[in-house]
Amino acid sequence: MTAGCNIHATAIVLGTTGFLLTGASGSGKSALALSLISQVRRRGRFAALVADDRVDLSLENGRVVARCPAAIRGLIEIRGAGIAAVDIVPACILDWAILPVKAPHDPRLPPEQERLHLQVGNGLPMIRLPVEGPLSPLDALLAILPEKLGI
Repeated sequence: MTAGCNIHATAIVLGTTGFLLTGASGSGKSALALSLISQVRRRGRFAALVADDRVDLSLENGRVVARCPAAIRGLIEIRGAGIAAVDIVPACILDWAILPVKAPHDPRLPPEQERLHLQVGNGLPMIRLPVEGPLSPLDALLAILPEKLGI
């Protein structure tokens, strides 16, 4: 295990896939995490929060691992409503980064093979996921990664 870092992000698990939601404060990371978790659970599949707002990252056996700082374990912010207690898992291996994007989408198409660079490991492949409009975030994610989720 290499020395880790703490970053502003949200980490979740959908099925067996770990996601790091990244973006500026107020970009919708927590709301997107709650939406994805609840949509996956409604389909009868496993989904859980690892950490909201702050995520501890480390490199273990060549993989980026996310954990929650003890002070905020089991908590998520619902902007405008306050802090809520939720079920969590203590850690997950991260496979992808998600950047929530709102209209107008500029650029309209994301850069090819976009990656989120991290202080640990080689970073993560990045997906830009629309968070507004008629398409649910989970439907968009399933269209982008149909073979990766198994949901």
